[in-house]
Amino acid sequence: MINLTCLCGAIHIEAAKAPDFIHACNCRLCSGTGAYWAYYHPSEVSVTGATTGYSRSDKPDPGACIHFCPTCGATTHFALTEGAIARFGDTMMGVNMRLAAEDDLVGIELRYPDGRGWPGTGDFTYVRPPEIISPPDRQ
Repeated sequence: MINLTCLCGAIHIEAAKAPDFIHACNCRLCSGTGAYWAYYHPSEVSVTGATTGYSRSDKPDPGACIHFCPTCGATTHFALTEGAIARFGDTMMGVNMRLAAEDDLVGIELRYPDGRGWPGTGDFTYVRPPEIISPPDRQ
């Protein structure tokens, strides 16, 4: 179980398990929100507190709605949009692992997908090799 909170504590997220990996994507949306995404089935995540959502207006059918805390502005999670759910089913959501305690992420693989170069279908390529998250340095 991993518990996460936004900066002010108004939004709480509980994930049923540690993720297999985390994506530090370089696309405009992920870079702009500062999120490191872990992916879950929606049934594995509980979100408590009122968030504000944003879907990209530069895409005719954006696939995700990014949620953030209306008080502190921290990006908390994303959910698939109705269009994406119609195409793929309600099978995935993302949780911003930058809000997790550092100790909860030790040993998880951090991947660097090339979201800027991704054509929108198929597998990601990566901009650099993955890393395993190390314990925090507490000097």
